Amino acid sequence: MSELILHHYPTSLFAEKARLMLGFKGLSWRSVNIPSIMPKPDLMPLTGGYRKTPVLQVGADIYCDTALIARRLEQEKSSPTFYPEGQEFTAASLAAWADSVLFLHAVSLVFQPASLAVRFAKVPPEAVKAFVADRATLFNGGSANRVPLEVAQHQWPTLMARLETQLERNGDFLLGAPSIADFSVAHTLWFLKQTPVTSPLVDAYPAVLSWYERVIAFGHGAPSELSSGDAVEIARAATPAAIPDEDFTDPNGFTVGQPVTVSAVDYGVDAVAGELIFSGREAIILRREDERAGTVHVHFPRFGFQIKAV
Repeated sequence: MSELILHHYPTSLFAEKARLMLGFKGLSWRSVNIPSIMPKPDLMPLTGGYRKTPVLQVGADIYCDTALIARRLEQEKSSPTFYPEGQEFTAASLAAWADSVLFLHAVSLVFQPASLAVRFAKVPPEAVKAFVADRATLFNGGSANRVPLEVAQHQWPTLMARLETQLERNGDFLLGAPSIADFSVAHTLWFLKQTPVTSPLVDAYPAVLSWYERVIAFGHGAPSELSSGDAVEIARAATPAAIPDEDFTDPNGFTVGQPVTVSAVDYGVDAVAGELIFSGREAIILRREDERAGTVHVHFPRFGFQIKAV
């Protein structure tokens, strides 16, 4: 069985979500540190243009978006589960809310001037300028809108009060037992906890803070370093996994073998081109040929992504 390879960087909040998921499952994995901004020369041969962090690689199979990465890790090790029986819809829906609504509010709060001054205090001015320029275009063309700082500040107490009540009612975790929802909320709050400017936005809620510390305590599993160049070579030497067997007809008429592009609909909407080889209820798979990585299968979630004909 191929090793799990996570392409990430330390300060990425969605990468922290993936690291915590790996820790919850108690998995060993290879850690590839990638640049936080474009260009990402050893990631693009694997993804075909998908630039968001993190990306999970298993041999020649490349998994984009933490929602789909969670489902791949569930296949790797089904217990403990991200989707408690009878709460599958609730867990996935609460996770999707956290990864969109809660995330967009947190981004505005973290990127306010006082917070940025602390976060980038030891970063060279040229690097800060490059980071800001890279992120400035991330929302171009997508459906997600930046939340104005004053709106995020105004609404944040409501969001946190609802989480506080949920935890007061349900106990140690958002749905009673740990689920994907816990990791989707926790990584967003982890982002805020990185500086004394935004940490009080979490610390002011006792039930949330206690729960947050429980989730963080799952740790990151057992990572070991791997170079990005070696990860590309692993993909080239591997054969993609068998296509899932699922009886499903694409609602927009896309068919297996058709050349298409797949892209996120919210932000970071860079399109990936390839041959559609699977269209299912939860996932889409493209086959791509790359001169460095060879034949790779790039996996996307259906929800939050779109297919277009070439």
